[in-house]
Amino acid sequence: MEEQIKDYLEKHKIKYVFHSHPAVFTCEEAEVHCKHVPGLACKNLFLKDKKSGKVYLVSVPAKKRVDLKALAAKLGEKHLSFGSAQRLKEYLNLEPGSVSPLGLLNDKKKEVIYIIDKKLWDVDIVNFHPNINTSSLEMKREDFRKYVDSLEQKVKIIEL
Repeated sequence: MEEQIKDYLEKHKIKYVFHSHPAVFTCEEAEVHCKHVPGLACKNLFLKDKKSGKVYLVSVPAKKRVDLKALAAKLGEKHLSFGSAQRLKEYLNLEPGSVSPLGLLNDKKKEVIYIIDKKLWDVDIVNFHPNINTSSLEMKREDFRKYVDSLEQKVKIIEL
């Protein structure tokens, strides 16, 4: 795990449990290699709207299917699509396969809007990559919420 993340979480008194595992690139691979990690696993989608140019990080339960048209309508957007690897690097300094809520620490201009599925927001324990796909962090609800609140990011919690 990057020192920057570790330092940030410790500075903000956000508790977590670190878990190592083989590299995973899909939710299906994570199911196989991350069985030992407690909590609800999340998948994270980096999206952009063609017309408005807004960019979003969307966190949902790993097994949830996201209808981009329905999500666009809920957000008042016209056409959401996946952001390119170049745009992901530019905004969050991440590589595909390592997208995570912790990537928002790299959004210095606070341009990415963070969308969290309500189920993920309300679950007792959530887990996700710490910006690298060879490990996962487990966080209790109160610590995940403390992390999100600490970001000073535009956040929307919605039912997807």
